[in-house]
Amino acid sequence: MARYTGPRGKVERRFNEPVFGEGKALQKKPYGPGQHGRGRRKKQSEYAIQLMEKQKAKYTYGVLERQFSNLFKKAAAKTGITGENLLKLLEARLDNTVYRMGVSNTRRGARQLVSHRHITVNGQVVNVPSYRVRPGDVIAVRGKSQTMTAIQEAVSRGTASSYSWVEWDKSTLSGKYINDPDRSEIPENINEQLIVELYSK
Repeated sequence: MARYTGPRGKVERRFNEPVFGEGKALQKKPYGPGQHGRGRRKKQSEYAIQLMEKQKAKYTYGVLERQFSNLFKKAAAKTGITGENLLKLLEARLDNTVYRMGVSNTRRGARQLVSHRHITVNGQVVNVPSYRVRPGDVIAVRGKSQTMTAIQEAVSRGTASSYSWVEWDKSTLSGKYINDPDRSEIPENINEQLIVELYSK
């Protein structure tokens, strides 16, 4: 299953943001990677800025280039604002929904839970991280997986209450995807309009 396996610390330092949800590298070295990371950064072209924004979105949601391109095409085909449609499609991925519900502390961890068949959707095991969750779908931790230490520790933090578009019941380790979030509800620091402009070239 394709996923980014390169150095995460360098990527977070490049964007100066914890795009993988960790941020440890930024705590140790709050400047860009490489030999000239501490120096003054040269002015970037418009294309470079747009490309960086797309890369940041890809790393944040754990999506590779072909998947991201396909999602953009779907977003452009839908009615409404393309950039907002794109973020909604990214938010509706199963791995991201599991992360938003607080079953894992990171999207990377949520992806692993889905891939290893610890998550069900409407009572059926789904092991495809990119599976698109629909409003009304019930997502739950599989019965025999509910005692896993990693899941118990993540759930105890109770982060699901932070997001209005998901419900979570800690007692049953299950929740519901209520609706696609509005752009104002998505907390990621992504300028989706720059991504739209990049694909419009």
